Amino acid sequence: MADDLRATLDHVGDRFNLGEYEIDAYLAVLEHGELTASDIADRTDIPQPRVYDTVRSLADRGFVELRESRPMKIVAVDPDDAFDELRSSFTEMVDELEARYTAPTRETEAVSLVKSRSTILRYLEEVIRGAEYELAVSLTPDLLRRFREELKLKVENGISVELLVTPASRAPDPEDFDYLDVATIARARRGITTPVLAVGDGEYSVYATQDALRDDRERYGVIFNRSALGFLVSGFFGTVLWTTAETLAADGKARPFPRRYASIRRAVKDVREFDGDDFYATVEGRDIETGRSVTVRGRVVDVAFEDTEEVASLVVETDDGRVEIGGRVAALEDVEGQVIVIGREEPPAI
Repeated sequence: MADDLRATLDHVGDRFNLGEYEIDAYLAVLEHGELTASDIADRTDIPQPRVYDTVRSLADRGFVELRESRPMKIVAVDPDDAFDELRSSFTEMVDELEARYTAPTRETEAVSLVKSRSTILRYLEEVIRGAEYELAVSLTPDLLRRFREELKLKVENGISVELLVTPASRAPDPEDFDYLDVATIARARRGITTPVLAVGDGEYSVYATQDALRDDRERYGVIFNRSALGFLVSGFFGTVLWTTAETLAADGKARPFPRRYASIRRAVKDVREFDGDDFYATVEGRDIETGRSVTVRGRVVDVAFEDTEEVASLVVETDDGRVEIGGRVAALEDVEGQVIVIGREEPPAI
């Protein structure tokens, strides 16, 4: 099997290993259907002495046919026929490679740097698809169109999606684009300096500059895959980017409860939106002084929030008294909230 796979890789690589002259000649013949060697030389920058070697190479690959007339005619082969065998080989090759692929474990990696545009896009897609209850994304209009279906599926599945589109001057007009199809709340922010990022469930996140997605030259993206570091991207998104953007659309009170949160800010904002209603919370986190894991259950009796989003906390009345819940790396509150579930009538299950 190893020899077969190597042979397939060699075969596919050889078929695609076209030089500049071969590409120019092939495109010229495709466009006209049939040309002579002189015609190709006239229509391209290929020197006359190199034309014959070039078209014979294309014929060996099955892309053209050579008719030995005077003068010799180079005839294009229908691409569907020319690439049919290659398409089958490529499909088999990918299937075999997938069978051999061992997904790298990411649990042991806190931070990864990636320098390829395609790799950054792959991680963005992975974060978006992997989010189970909360997603924050900052996307260019092109990326919004690219991931539109994935985001729409998240909204349909009841997942909270905060969408930031940048630069605002190129964001789709809300009159023409239904933002609530792809987000529970959408905003636009000026400036091409706004980074592209995605944070799924407060843990797995990607951060990259817009330049990194325009070209690969000396650019990079950063992948955070532990919550202890991923919250940095989420905090930056909430306090620096989100607060300096203009709202395009919001779903208001449409989503049902209970709702699950990785961010204390999102939990507090939702509770404040229903000012006067009774809410109950179940929080998994840790005591800020001892580091001991704790679970807090009870009625939400108070919230603290500033529009800058620098301050956000809620107070839960438990059987043992009131407990103040903060966000990641909380220092002023009693408990660092890591998983927060807000519901009606009684503390919800996690």
